[in-house]
Amino acid sequence: MHPEQVISDVIHVGKRMYERGYVASNDGNISVRLSEDRLLITMTGVSKGFLTPENLVVVDYDGGVISGDYAPSSEMKMHLMVYRERPDIHAVAHAHPPTATGFAVAGEHLPDTLLPEAIVSLGFVPIAPYGTPGTMELVESLRQYVRDYDAVLLENHGALTLGPDIVAAYHKMETMEHCARIALVARMLGRVNTIDEERVNKLRQLYGLS
Repeated sequence: MHPEQVISDVIHVGKRMYERGYVASNDGNISVRLSEDRLLITMTGVSKGFLTPENLVVVDYDGGVISGDYAPSSEMKMHLMVYRERPDIHAVAHAHPPTATGFAVAGEHLPDTLLPEAIVSLGFVPIAPYGTPGTMELVESLRQYVRDYDAVLLENHGALTLGPDIVAAYHKMETMEHCARIALVARMLGRVNTIDEERVNKLRQLYGLS
C-alpha cells in the first residue's frame, strides 16, 4: 500500500476510535508495518481523534526513530512484539472500548458464540493477565495470546486487535465492542442465548474457517 494511503488510513481510524468513545484524551495507539524493517506508529501523548501526518513516527524494529519529530508511543514494545510474532499481521490497534474493557476488568470472557459476525471475524477473545503499560511485563503477558488470536482483551487495561491492514484491525475492535454491548444487555435482561455447536460449525464451514 502507498505510504500516503497508510497515513490517511491511520488518521481515519484514529478519528473513528475517538468519535466512538473507544479512546479518551490521549489514550490508545496505532501502528502499521511498512516493510520488513520499518514501522509507522502514533506518537506518544496525542489524541487519536486529532491526528495529523506530523503525529506519526517511523521506527525500526529495534525501536530507533527513523523519521518524525516526536517520541513514538510508550506502547511501542508491544507493537514490535506483535510484528515479530506474527509475520502475517500488518497493523495493530490498541484502545479502551468501554464495554469490552468492562468485561476484562470483571475477568469475564465475551461469549464467543453470541453473534455470527463475531464467530466469523473474532472467534474466542482471550483475556491477557495485567501487565504494567509500556513495560516488558505487558509484552510478555500478551505474547502467547497474539500468536493465536487477532483480538485480545487486556486485564484492567483495554483491548488489542490485529489485522492485514489498519482498517481491518479497527473493524475487529468495533465488532468486539458491539458484541460486548449486546452481551451486557442480554445479561441485564436475564438471559443470554448462544448459537449451538452444530450451527457454529456450519457457519465456520460456510466461511472456510474449519
